[in-house]
Amino acid sequence: MEAEAVAKDWWLYHGSGPGEDRRARLEAGSPPPWRDFTGTPDPGYEPPGCEGPAWERTKRRGMGYVPDEAEKDVVNTALYLRRPLLVTGKPGVGKSTLAAGIATDLGLGPVLHWPITSRTVLRDGLYLYDAIGRLQEAGLEQLRPPGADPARAAGAPGAAAVPPPPDPAAAPASAPAAPSISRYLRLGPLGTALLPQDRPRVLLVDEIDKSDIDLPGDLLTVFEDGGFLIPELARLAQEDPTVAIGTDDDPEATVRITQGRVQCRYFPVVVLTSNGERDFPPAFLRRCVRLHLEAPGPEKLARIVRRRLGVDIEAGEEYQDLVQSFLDRGEDGDLATDQLLNAIQLRLAGAWSAPGDRDRFLATVMQHLTGPTA
Repeated sequence: MEAEAVAKDWWLYHGSGPGEDRRARLEAGSPPPWRDFTGTPDPGYEPPGCEGPAWERTKRRGMGYVPDEAEKDVVNTALYLRRPLLVTGKPGVGKSTLAAGIATDLGLGPVLHWPITSRTVLRDGLYLYDAIGRLQEAGLEQLRPPGADPARAAGAPGAAAVPPPPDPAAAPASAPAAPSISRYLRLGPLGTALLPQDRPRVLLVDEIDKSDIDLPGDLLTVFEDGGFLIPELARLAQEDPTVAIGTDDDPEATVRITQGRVQCRYFPVVVLTSNGERDFPPAFLRRCVRLHLEAPGPEKLARIVRRRLGVDIEAGEEYQDLVQSFLDRGEDGDLATDQLLNAIQLRLAGAWSAPGDRDRFLATVMQHLTGPTA
């Protein structure tokens, strides 16, 4: 059986489990001069750490990822250069899981997830602005009589049917204040990842090859600058230079944005996945470190099964037969690694154990993803 690679001294990412010393080296490491950013963290904002439901989901997924030596070399190269990692490969080889594996191995908190579709634009990842909601509330404010309690005006118990007549001796009432824009803004996953911190967040940009043709080009400036401008806040900078808005992790966990600009301090660990459905422009590729994941062979499959299910393939002929069947069926069309895990899990539970069920069992749990029988 293939032995796991011996860790190299320069590696930060090992893929073997949490390492406080390696995370400390990551935080203390010097970036390349062209990737040195100057964002100032908000002392009142605390990003999510290694606890809570979101972290448990990341950890549960990431602990099952089994990288080989070549993958570790490329991932660590991206970490040192502070460049996005573009991961290509067929569906089911573990591209998305790699992001959770990096976050888990280095203790970087929950993965921020930005799923891409053909309708996705850059602003979807940077921030969300509910302009319609703000206009609606501003209109309601104009309809309320001066000094009225918004709750009573909205029909709360005890609200007056008719507002009292104005007092001629009273000072003229000022116009109702417009609702604060902060209530209608929230950072997206990319915007949250770019918040200035001394420790990077992990961002998964999933299936970027499904995007509109313009999105990879639109990302170039953000990747180069390590930041972006929120025009809605920049226009108000003179009257309100610092505004607190919600994040993709939690709309209630606000962070203060000054002069409308988000500028990172440590460039995030960005993992972009692609199933190879399209080509990317050279300018985009130049700014990424590229990793291609091949379908795992028998030795790597055995390591994955051992880590995910605690099953030693060498210990039972039945499990060896399932691995071989998976490899044989993979020659006629693509299969995903989790299909093999499903098959072994079913056998562990005693399902499909009758000798005559073998062919139907394989056809049910190992259906091809591509090819003539898909």
